Amino acid sequence: MVKEGQVRIPSGCAISGIFSKNGRRMAGDDIIKSIAVMHDRSNGLGGGFAGYGIYPEYRDLYAFHIFYDSLEAKTACEKFLDLHFDVVNLSKIPTRKVASITDEPLIWRYFVTPLPTKLADSQLEEREFVARSVMKINTHISGAYVFSSGKNMGVFKAVGFPEDVGAFYRLEEYEGYCWTAHGRYPTNTPGWWGGAHPFAMLDYSIVHNGEISSYDANRRYIEMFGYKCCLLTDTEVITYMIDFLNRRKGLSLKETAEVIAAPFWSTIDQMPEKDKKRLTYLRETFPGLLITGPFSILLGFEGGMMALNDRLKLRSMVAAERGDIVYVASEEAAIRIIAPELDKIWSPAGGEPVIVTLNGGEPNAN
Repeated sequence: MVKEGQVRIPSGCAISGIFSKNGRRMAGDDIIKSIAVMHDRSNGLGGGFAGYGIYPEYRDLYAFHIFYDSLEAKTACEKFLDLHFDVVNLSKIPTRKVASITDEPLIWRYFVTPLPTKLADSQLEEREFVARSVMKINTHISGAYVFSSGKNMGVFKAVGFPEDVGAFYRLEEYEGYCWTAHGRYPTNTPGWWGGAHPFAMLDYSIVHNGEISSYDANRRYIEMFGYKCCLLTDTEVITYMIDFLNRRKGLSLKETAEVIAAPFWSTIDQMPEKDKKRLTYLRETFPGLLITGPFSILLGFEGGMMALNDRLKLRSMVAAERGDIVYVASEEAAIRIIAPELDKIWSPAGGEPVIVTLNGGEPNAN
């Protein structure tokens, strides 16, 4: 007899997202309810959420969420922060006891801004300074891991089923205009706190269902530009790829999607000349950033959300709208549980991004 846990389920994992185009802030209850419907798509080895607009009182500061394995790691990391940032506020992230959430690390939150002298000496743009600082902590301070570093947003993740993770972090006490969620079923990598989704860099956060067969090629390419993949999961590299393409290279999100989920050459050859020229340029310029293998992802970013699945649509993904709210999930049931009546529902085509932004627009999302 086959027992639970002995069968590999490559289509496992669940993703869900809710976005208000009017910027209406919603409590975390609905996103927990949505991801909980897909309980059987995960196995308790990882769950997490990202919320945007949750820190309006500190909207101009970077919110660092940090896991510590020990007090020594905390001391070393705080020394680094004090040397490079003005730490405006710091505290433990509020949690509650949940029976299924165990072995938690120390979980702290810091609202910071770069020290003007350090920023000037670095000769870096502010966001690049912050990104490099985060990577330096994660690769050089043993036992410290910055798992969220954007403005007016935060990632909350743990080893556990997502609904338990949401209860653990008391997400019903937060309000945001965008929420994304993930229930993990790891197939090739271990379940541990740092390996849970979302993965984040600055305000970019990724939740992902699937497997990246091109991981080694993608990792080698992105590490040429200073990124370090050290979190024992293929999903980490997607976050860095999007940060590189959208923030550092200035590609729009549509163009970014056309790089990581590029059409086949045979498809490009049949396109109008203008599209053919653009897509040929992108494929030839960033060949190492094409993702192969089945995937569906939700990207959260400041002011918007993007949903994308692989060009063969090997992972399920459903999108819907009701009023100003856009929903995306692995299953329709995860949307219907919180929005029984919908204005529109559809399954995005393979490789076709669904990009939504706050009314008023997002300059690099077209």
